[in-house]
Amino acid sequence: MSGIAVLGAGSWGTALGVQLSRSGAQATLWGRDAAALAAMGTARSNSHYLPDTRFPDSLSLEPDLARVVSRHRDLLICVPSSAFRSTVQAIGPHLRADARVSWATKGFEQRTGELPHDIARELLGSRMPLAVLSGPTFAREVAAGLPTAMTVASGDAAFATELAARLSDQRFRAYTSADMIGVEVGGAVKNVLAIAAGMSDGLKFGANARIAVINRGLTEMTRLGVALGAQRETFMGLSGMGDLVLTCTDDQSRNRRVGLLLAAGRSIDQAAKEIGFVCEGIYGARSVHEVAGKLAVDMPISDAVYRILYEGLAPLAAVRELMNRPLTPE
Repeated sequence: MSGIAVLGAGSWGTALGVQLSRSGAQATLWGRDAAALAAMGTARSNSHYLPDTRFPDSLSLEPDLARVVSRHRDLLICVPSSAFRSTVQAIGPHLRADARVSWATKGFEQRTGELPHDIARELLGSRMPLAVLSGPTFAREVAAGLPTAMTVASGDAAFATELAARLSDQRFRAYTSADMIGVEVGGAVKNVLAIAAGMSDGLKFGANARIAVINRGLTEMTRLGVALGAQRETFMGLSGMGDLVLTCTDDQSRNRRVGLLLAAGRSIDQAAKEIGFVCEGIYGARSVHEVAGKLAVDMPISDAVYRILYEGLAPLAAVRELMNRPLTPE
């Protein structure tokens, strides 16, 4: 197998670059900040995001996007959803004829409400093999080599299987799926629900309330996914229930921490500034609200998060509204 280029040198891109190199895949890491990338090359670590992880000797760093794209058949995009379209546009002129593109980006595009695979198909055409990586993974634990499982989804079964094999080793196991829509919806909605779970815990509502948020949130996620064309069973897997439980229950989750800070009285801007990194759920709440509205999908927990973030609804008032909704069958 030839090498793979990882585009995006944040925590997740760095962690996947380390994992691919560790499993023998000859990864090259690109980042848009050439100075920061040079510093990583000197230190052989990403001191800003993953200071405790030393880069494998086989992990290369390349500041020139055109060069790294033109030299690799396989590309793995690891940028925030807000930068996904511009990144795909930037690589387009430099792609090889046999290129295959995958991504670990999560979330709906704010302006259009499109998922990453919609954007990739629009810009790259219908023939190029595409894949999405998602599942219950924290970058720090992947970089540290702790046991992890995730999902690789693609309409091209051979591509999914090969990419899963390149990621996997004795401590990392990748499963394959054909349901790109379901995997992407899970990755987008779980961030919004993690904010809700964080607020519940921050308000000291206890374990009963937390599991209610997770379970009913899974129902909302599934409703939206099925309405978009996903397979219902996908949401019981790693990229659905698995990722949802992870982000709702562990304080490594930035989005859960947003909820904790909002419950403590911080504003949305204060919470984002205090965390200091991109929190996809803040922007995702608006996108999920708009997409669900267009499709007439009932998502009361996600809608409450949107109203708290963007309409000034108090968390306790949101809880009262949720608990006073008409009783319905489960």
